Amino acid sequence: MTGAVPLPLDLAELSIDSSGDSLVRRSVLPSGVRILTEHVPGARSATVGYWVAVGSRDELPQTFGSTHFLEHLLFKGTAARSALDIAVSFDAVGGEHNAMTAKEYTCYYAKVQDRDLPMAVEVLSDMVTSSLIDAEEFETERDVILEELAMADDDPSDVTSERFFEAVLGDHPLGRPIGGSPETIRAATRDSVWNHYRANYRARDLVITVAGAVDHDELVTSVQRALTAAGWHLETEEAPVPRRDATLGVIQRGSPLVVVQRPIEQANILMGVSGIPASDDRRSTMAVLNSILGGGMSSRLFQEIREKRGLAYSVYSFSPSYSDAGVFGLYAGCSPAKAGQVAELLLGEFRRLGTGGVTDDEMRRAVGQLSGASALALEDSDTRMSRLGRSEITLGEYADLDESLRRLALVTPDDVRELAVELAARPLSIAAVGSVEASVFDGIVDQPQSD
Repeated sequence: MTGAVPLPLDLAELSIDSSGDSLVRRSVLPSGVRILTEHVPGARSATVGYWVAVGSRDELPQTFGSTHFLEHLLFKGTAARSALDIAVSFDAVGGEHNAMTAKEYTCYYAKVQDRDLPMAVEVLSDMVTSSLIDAEEFETERDVILEELAMADDDPSDVTSERFFEAVLGDHPLGRPIGGSPETIRAATRDSVWNHYRANYRARDLVITVAGAVDHDELVTSVQRALTAAGWHLETEEAPVPRRDATLGVIQRGSPLVVVQRPIEQANILMGVSGIPASDDRRSTMAVLNSILGGGMSSRLFQEIREKRGLAYSVYSFSPSYSDAGVFGLYAGCSPAKAGQVAELLLGEFRRLGTGGVTDDEMRRAVGQLSGASALALEDSDTRMSRLGRSEITLGEYADLDESLRRLALVTPDDVRELAVELAARPLSIAAVGSVEASVFDGIVDQPQSD
């Protein structure tokens, strides 16, 4: 294929010859259910995902954490299956099943042998359409989620990440923790979660993606049969739920500095700025920038902070993007006594991308790294299934490996430098967890940029 293929919501059928001789097909049912498949020649397994474009950013203040709460509860049983029945269905065939709640979507997924795909469709359909949200199970799972939150709070890297997103994104809904807080989980009611379920798990919200050993027409038939058996009226015509507005959101920094005191051996440091949204045409440029700065063992951060100075074991950069916003961050874990020095080095390397630019050799390494990693990732049907879901829900277009590589090859050193200058000019935030004082970051946050 040449160029990305748009995915209009009003187009009933679409077929795409993708790279590697795979075939991508898409059907939009009259009820609004969207089904995308990627048939991979030679595959003997398939990964299936049931997606709903509702995440933590969509919750009301009184229901923070309800999306994640609901994700847990959909495994607890339906009128046709108990929680044990659901687990046995996949365990008995050596399959894997799980779910993920993100800031902009929730996905329930399974990986099975090709012969077991109809079973996976039947069970996942039952879970997504017909969960009981039993009151007793609700209270049991409340305790489980509180334990999960406590486990995350014991992990300094998790705490640093949560505080960092709050610091960079401020009051933007993307800045909230995905799982809510112990207070909001304790306050959650069965009725509020039930209402959240019924309002957002409808035919027009559902996206189903399958990659691997899959026949599209057979899958569509299986999905229609399973959803009809669950009581969904697929003959009722309704347009799919619109995609999120990709207009760049207004980001006002929440805080320049957040320090959480913990009696631990390392200081966990995250610093960064607001990034670019998923729809930004410069996302390939951002990928190259991230690779050069902190994307591998040859990156600037790794070489300067770990290899040359021995100040950290783990050091890297990252750039998550969402429909209308993004984040660009730098992480290092180091001795508390070295926290100020490491923070200065992180910021210095970040700013040098703009003031000094990048070399042709760095560009070649970055493009090679990203190209190879993209190709290797697609050996896994999980990655292909997720790519279909993100294409449908967030991007509104499908780009295969060849198109992704073409876009990477077009990125120039000037593109990277210009984006680095833009990012470095944005308000900087630091989040740190460990035995460190806020004073060690004096002169780093909001210090004027210089050459």
